[in-house]
Amino acid sequence: MVLLRLLVLLFALVVSDLHSLPWFINVSESQGPGTILQSFSFNCSSHTPTLELLDVQPATTFFNRPSLARWQGIYVGKVTLSSSARLDALMVNHYELQLRFTCGSHVTEGPLFVDVQRDPDHIQCAGQFASPAGEMIQVPETVTPGARLYTLLLPGLESQGAQMSIISVQDPPYFPGPFSINEQGWLQAPSQGLKGQAEKVFQLQISVSFGQGQSCQGMVLVKVLPAPSSQVSFLEQAQNITIPENLVPGSEVVQVHARGFDLRYEIFSPMPSPFFSIGQADGVVRTTAPLELARAPGTAVTRLQVKAFERLRPWASAELDLTVNVQLVNQWPPCCLPVLLMSQIPETVPVGTVLHTLTCTDPDSAGATLDYQLLFHSSPNPNSLCLHDKVLEVNATLDCDTPGACFQYVASILVLDGGQPQMTTEVPVLVMVTPVNEFSPACAPRMFRVREDAEPHTIGSVVGTDMDYPHDSVEYYTSGWPAIFAVDRLSGEVHLLGPLDYEQQRLYRLTVMLIDHGQDWDPTCHRSGSCTITIEVEDVNDYAPECEPSFQELTIYTSLGRSVEVTKVSCRIPQEPQRLAFSYNIVGGNSESRFSLQGAILVHNDPALGPPWPEQPRTYELLICVADAGPSISHLSTTATIIVHLVPWKASTVATSTHGAIVRSMIPLLVTDTEAFWQPEPWFVVVLTATGALLLLALGWLLCKLLQGLAQLLQEPSKPAQALLLNSIQGTERPTEGFVEAPRMETSQAPSSIISLHFDGRAQDSRTGRDYLFNTRIGTRRWL
Repeated sequence: MVLLRLLVLLFALVVSDLHSLPWFINVSESQGPGTILQSFSFNCSSHTPTLELLDVQPATTFFNRPSLARWQGIYVGKVTLSSSARLDALMVNHYELQLRFTCGSHVTEGPLFVDVQRDPDHIQCAGQFASPAGEMIQVPETVTPGARLYTLLLPGLESQGAQMSIISVQDPPYFPGPFSINEQGWLQAPSQGLKGQAEKVFQLQISVSFGQGQSCQGMVLVKVLPAPSSQVSFLEQAQNITIPENLVPGSEVVQVHARGFDLRYEIFSPMPSPFFSIGQADGVVRTTAPLELARAPGTAVTRLQVKAFERLRPWASAELDLTVNVQLVNQWPPCCLPVLLMSQIPETVPVGTVLHTLTCTDPDSAGATLDYQLLFHSSPNPNSLCLHDKVLEVNATLDCDTPGACFQYVASILVLDGGQPQMTTEVPVLVMVTPVNEFSPACAPRMFRVREDAEPHTIGSVVGTDMDYPHDSVEYYTSGWPAIFAVDRLSGEVHLLGPLDYEQQRLYRLTVMLIDHGQDWDPTCHRSGSCTITIEVEDVNDYAPECEPSFQELTIYTSLGRSVEVTKVSCRIPQEPQRLAFSYNIVGGNSESRFSLQGAILVHNDPALGPPWPEQPRTYELLICVADAGPSISHLSTTATIIVHLVPWKASTVATSTHGAIVRSMIPLLVTDTEAFWQPEPWFVVVLTATGALLLLALGWLLCKLLQGLAQLLQEPSKPAQALLLNSIQGTERPTEGFVEAPRMETSQAPSSIISLHFDGRAQDSRTGRDYLFNTRIGTRRWL
């Protein structure tokens, strides 16, 4: 054995990597735990390698994880049997181990096939029989005398001629009679039977001896159970199943079911069964070896006899005839030409166009009928292509004018045969749909408004669309545009590059040319379109309005509760006589809001309810802002100054005389005084201001002297003074005649003395506010 291991190790040193996978090795069932099944070496200088056991079929714990050790610059791996290994060729004679070797990023996987070989010289007592507790069996007390109770299975008994005997004492009265065992390992009940021995346990020590003085011993415990109270039965007495020949060892064949309590299952014919086993608890029949009909034609039909029995009362049992038919496996998939279908078509290809015709045959059956299925893996519209038998055709209109609509169809044709198991062949299909430039680009007419004083900037953009995909692959060009405008070739933005003049040109109609690109398989194929944009220049006033006159001074007389039109502001722009629309706003001097503008007309509003009526004349200096108005934005303005002297006009209260005379109320008249405005030189203004100041001082001094003299005259009245006073009153009334038409009577001669006059009325002067007496006949007044 040592020599064998050295030879295996030398052979492993020759192997440099896993390139020799898979391995097929034979191992004797007599090999125990720790046995090296396979050794091999690896070259991995730059990394630390690993060797893994990924899977074992059928599942078992008989194999250790592979070991890997470094020895003289190389790594040596070993696969050994575990401490629980108990190889038995009659139970499982084939194992498949899946190994993986990793060296850095290099990974290699491969199987290791282990075939367990029978060893005629290997005979041992194993299992519960050889354990100190022995193997317990249960039999009913109604068992037939001399019936077979148990079969001792030891590998190699039939070839070695082993002798078995019961060496334990079987003395009455405990034993009803001796148990016996023959050379086939059948343990038989006593000839007296076991009736009345219920609940007893008989301990039997059995010795097995065979050639060359070899022997082993074991123990069987026979427990006698009372007569069964239930009946075990299968749902059917016979069952036929068909399985393929390619089932791996350990594969499930069928699961049998029986009626009863706490049942166990076993195959009692053939005994042992070389290809099948059954689970004691679940009744699942599994394969124990490959069922290749080419190697073992006898496996085509196998008849198994299965027994179901109660665990505590094994004599309560039922039997089932199970026939297993192994069917030849369909091994070869269909063969197709061509193996790859690839085509390139334009999107305008008509419906019904044949793309490919597939030719397939079945190597297992030349005349077999094949089935074809079209499967799409990546397709925007699965209905675009269809498969009629073996012919691939265009089924619908191909459209590449929406995102992701087409360009590439990835599919496959699945070819299926009628064998068992069914074999398939998948033929890849790749259809490239190329776009076609079908439509011309277009854009909607646009209108832009630009102020004539605008700086160079982006006016707007032209949006071109194309029904071909991609929809925005459009370039913009100009056609006969003036130099002050330009369009961006890619974005379609319209730019202003130079100044505009409303007076020279108010409207521009420009044509934008659109050319598409990248929408056809042929890069030189283009389509073009055009649209018109209109640019309207908005007028902006270049000159400020001029008012004539720009300065006015007016005096108005108004009464309480009435509105009076003061004046009309007249403005124009000499350089642009066509501009007639202006806006007027009072921007200063309108205290108490007594003035308003109705268009260009200045109106004095004197509401009855409002601020108190002024007792004395007042002066308002109004500032009126005049700006050009119209469709364009106001740009330039001017300010007109209007000085308004407001004189309140009050109705006189007339006293009724003894003669019952009626005095008519005076009607106020409005006099508009327009003065020309003159703007002198600054030096002249200084001189005029100084001269005016001196003149005012002189007039003030003179007025003071006159008032002093008048006071003296009033204090010492005399006829000359009265005459002088009368003349003064008449002189005061004379300027008022232009505004008020007072009723009076003319006399041919004046009275000789003012004292002799009869004053029959009293009133208040609306201008000075002083009270006076008057004669209604001749209109003579006397100041109070």
